[in-house]
Amino acid sequence: MKSHLKKQIVGWLFIAVPVALVFLFYFYPMIQSFILSLQSGKGVNMEFVGLKNYSRLFKDPDFVVAVKNTLIFLVFQVPIMVILAMYFSVLLNKKTLKFKGMFRTIVFLPAVTSLVAYSIVFKYLFQNDGIINKFLMSLHLISDPILWLSDPVLAKVLIVIAITWRWTGYNMIFFLSALQNIDPQVYEAARIDGANERQQFFKITMPLLKPVILFTSITSTIGTLQLFDEPMNITNGGPGNATMTISQYIYNLSFKYTPDFGYAAAVSYGIVILVIIFSIMQFKVGGRDD
Repeated sequence: MKSHLKKQIVGWLFIAVPVALVFLFYFYPMIQSFILSLQSGKGVNMEFVGLKNYSRLFKDPDFVVAVKNTLIFLVFQVPIMVILAMYFSVLLNKKTLKFKGMFRTIVFLPAVTSLVAYSIVFKYLFQNDGIINKFLMSLHLISDPILWLSDPVLAKVLIVIAITWRWTGYNMIFFLSALQNIDPQVYEAARIDGANERQQFFKITMPLLKPVILFTSITSTIGTLQLFDEPMNITNGGPGNATMTISQYIYNLSFKYTPDFGYAAAVSYGIVILVIIFSIMQFKVGGRDD
């Protein structure tokens, strides 16, 4: 009996350390930020205002623009990235493909690059006198430089291109891992029954990849709703506020404008609410109610 109790105590001691660290670095900041969102003031001179900051969200035109921009990135970028990740994983999982290791490395390599570094590189590549415009003009595809950074629509397109380039390989790894766990005999049986590659993909591969599709969609949605580095370093939220995201608006409220940490915390909880809403929607669409 004493030996069993001793083992339980030792087990709880092992668990206590990581639980304490998780509470200290995750839950405590979350609680403090929520308390902060109920306060208002400039700098550190804060006073309790209740839900005033949250009611202010719906009247703030900059917040509305930031949400609109973020949702535009979400609607276009996440499906494109997930589809490309699935396509590359299927392509690079073929047994007949030579140099698979090299190709997998090339596709995955952008995922290990620095967010700030690659964003700055993209900015210089797509500026008016950048390599992209010079290359297109040398091929006589365009006569004048494309204003990637100055046009509101093209600036959004550039951000989508950058995010897709950065994260497609990362998501591809999840699909590739799932594909390698599918029993080859399933495809062999389908081929014997006369199913072509297209039918095998839609009738076998996609249904078996459903959990991975759901996972990558949710994680990509969360990442896009927190999007900061690319708009900050490529377009600085411009032109105007055409590419300003919610996270960048939080940064502006905290460090660029007159500091308003209480309202910035309320905006950050706006992201939390959006993450919960979209996660529930994706679970419902994916048929996972548990």
